[in-house]
Amino acid sequence: MGKSKKAIVLQSSPYLAWSILFIIVPLFMVLYYGLTDADGNFTLDNIAAIAQPEQARAFGLSLVLALAATAICFLLAYPLAMILARRRTGERGLVTTLFLLPMWMNFLLRTFAWMTILEDGGVLNGILSALGLPTAHIINTSGAIIIGMVYNFLPFMILPLYNSLASIDMNVINAARDLGATAVQTFFRVTLPLTVPGILSGITMVFIPALTTFAISTLLGGSKILLIGNIIEQEFTLTYDWNLGSGLSLVLMVFVIINIVVSGISEHREEAHK
Repeated sequence: MGKSKKAIVLQSSPYLAWSILFIIVPLFMVLYYGLTDADGNFTLDNIAAIAQPEQARAFGLSLVLALAATAICFLLAYPLAMILARRRTGERGLVTTLFLLPMWMNFLLRTFAWMTILEDGGVLNGILSALGLPTAHIINTSGAIIIGMVYNFLPFMILPLYNSLASIDMNVINAARDLGATAVQTFFRVTLPLTVPGILSGITMVFIPALTTFAISTLLGGSKILLIGNIIEQEFTLTYDWNLGSGLSLVLMVFVIINIVVSGISEHREEAHK
């Protein structure tokens, strides 16, 4: 038994070292800089800076856009996941590959592609002009940022929903229909409740990166729309104020932790009710 434990520790040591070096140490550095000033003295001013007008405005806009992108991803992903779950095994693999194929491309390249599509002289306006329709100014707007978020994070919503839908026993669905439930009643009373864990997982996987993003807003917002991620990135790379940047990062970290905890509690309750 002792040898077995030693073997497990030995086998896990590379992962432990990786976690310490690339997770624990960076988090400790963010915590240290966020709670100290330039002289190394303890302070909460870096965290309180989120209440300043510029930071508060950027944080509020980040929340709104992240919630909007998450809601749109859910509305698009759920019917797609249902269609995918009802396909035969071979067709599922093909459709899943088509969804994941764009994810194999670099994140920045995918976002640059949307710049080409959405800019005033881009592909979209070219098509509208060819059809004799008025052109639209989308680039450098909040709408463009939401489009970029939805495109980049949609697969993170589809996959958890697909896994939840694919795991539903069709006998349960058939039993509901045999008992007289309509298709709408079956969906809202059987299918939807059974997929709550997948919904919560998908919301977490979309909302967190959408809230903290800065690359999408920089490229599709033209640096004219500042989100909280942009301000944090600028504090680290332009003003070199690591203390303020870390303090604002801690605020985001709190929201991320709250989101994960709430999702975990909700999933636990759903599992307990089953």
